[in-house]
Formats: sequence, C-alpha cells, structure tokens
Amino acid sequence: MIKFEHSIFALPFAYTGLLLAEKGFPSLRLFFLITIAMVSFRTMAMGLNRLIDHSIDARNPRTKNRALPAGKLRRSYVITWTVASFVLFELVTYKINPLCFKLSPIPFFLALLYPFTKRFTWMSHWILGMVLGIAPYGAWLASRAVFSWVPGFISLGVIFWVAGFDIIYALQDEKFDRCSKLQSFPAKFGPKASLITTRALHFLTIWMWMFAGWSGNLGVVYFLGIACAAIFLIREHFLIELHGLEKMDEAFFWMNAVISCSMLAAVLLEIGIRSITA
Repeated sequence: MIKFEHSIFALPFAYTGLLLAEKGFPSLRLFFLITIAMVSFRTMAMGLNRLIDHSIDARNPRTKNRALPAGKLRRSYVITWTVASFVLFELVTYKINPLCFKLSPIPFFLALLYPFTKRFTWMSHWILGMVLGIAPYGAWLASRAVFSWVPGFISLGVIFWVAGFDIIYALQDEKFDRCSKLQSFPAKFGPKASLITTRALHFLTIWMWMFAGWSGNLGVVYFLGIACAAIFLIREHFLIELHGLEKMDEAFFWMNAVISCSMLAAVLLEIGIRSITA
C-alpha cells in the first residue's frame, strides 16, 4: 500500500537539513533516529490518507484497485499499522530532543488535515506541501534547536515544489473530482490554469533553494545541484505538455525522485569538499 517512492521525495530533504545543521556528517545515532522518524511518519500519514479516503478511492476508477478498496488489506490491519507508526514516531521524536517532541503534533495535525481539505478547498496541494516541507526544518531542529533561514528557505522550496507536482498529479482525477464535488486545483480551475500555476510554483521553488544557498554561504557545487533540479523540473513539465497523462509515472515519480536526490547529492558533495579543504 505504501511504496518506496512515497518516502524518497521528503527523506533526502530531511538528510539535507541535517547535513546543513551539522555542517558535516552527523552521528550514526542521529542519522538513524531521523530515518526512523521520517519512515514512521510517512507510513502513518499514508495510512491516514488511505483510511480517510477509502470511500473516495473505491469510487475512483484510477484508485479502486488500491489495496484497501480492493480488499487486499483489511481496514483493521491498516489502522493497526497507522497507530503503531504514530507511536513509533512520537517515541523517536522524544529520543531526539525535547523540542522535536513538543513540535511533533504539528506534522501529525497537518497529515490528519490533508485528506479532508480536498472536500472543501483547492488549497489541499499546499497543505501536502507543508507536510513534506517540515522534513528539512525538522531535521535541522533535531541537530540544533535554533531558528535559521537556511532550512527555512529549503522548506519553503519543498512546499512550492510539492504543491506544484501534486497539482500535476491531480490532473488525472480532474473529471472525477468535479463530478464528486472534490475541490482539487485542476477541478476548480482547469488544466491550463493548473499547468501555469505549477510553472510559477516551481519557479519559486528554485529561488527558495537559491536563497538557502546564499543564506548558508554554500558554494558552487550546491548551486550546480539546483541547476540540475531545475533541468529535471523543466523536463517534468515538458513530459506532461508533450505527452499528457501518458508520461505521468515518469514525470511525477521519477523526475521528482531525481530532484530530491540531486539536492541531497549537491549538499553531500559541498560538505565533503569543505571537509577536505578545511
């Protein structure tokens, strides 16, 4: 029910926030705790999403074969794993530091809110962006409990990036959403406005990540990583505009997975070069 690529979007950005906070490579303990926190939270969030949207998924031709509506998994089984993942997430944030534990209800509330938002607002895509956008700042706070614009700009970029690609993904369900009175952005404003808005959001994404680099005095390698991310974002839009929904898997899953990994690789190389030359 929960695929590997569901974690690959946000997890690299959590590691990015951690590396920037540490200004080097973190301890294995902290790396392990953040990994468990991210995976358990993602499992909980996806479980909540599938449980809350069970009836909608069952009516939608695109999603009716998902594990829960298709009867491949029992509802009680999904509830058990969702609750267990929430408990594990809370335990891990408690082990990380008191601040992360105190702030842990915020991502949980957003994850719980997100599945409901499509029922009353076309801003649901931005709520999802906030859920994933917490990752780099949360990892930063796991390392150092201080405010900084460096993870702040990374998080803002992730919010715009996720909102943009979620609007693209929602193009698949435009007609269904409209007939079901669900208020996704494509259902509300149509495909043309959706693609224009997504371009604007992804333009802002690149600028936010550049601001993070300037704020953190990062070097050329980091900005080359942003350039790579920009190229893949352009390709994502190119695939959708040229091939429509036929290339959705490549445009949505592969391009965005490569973008997040490119940013992580750029930060890893940047830190590695600095440690060698220091």
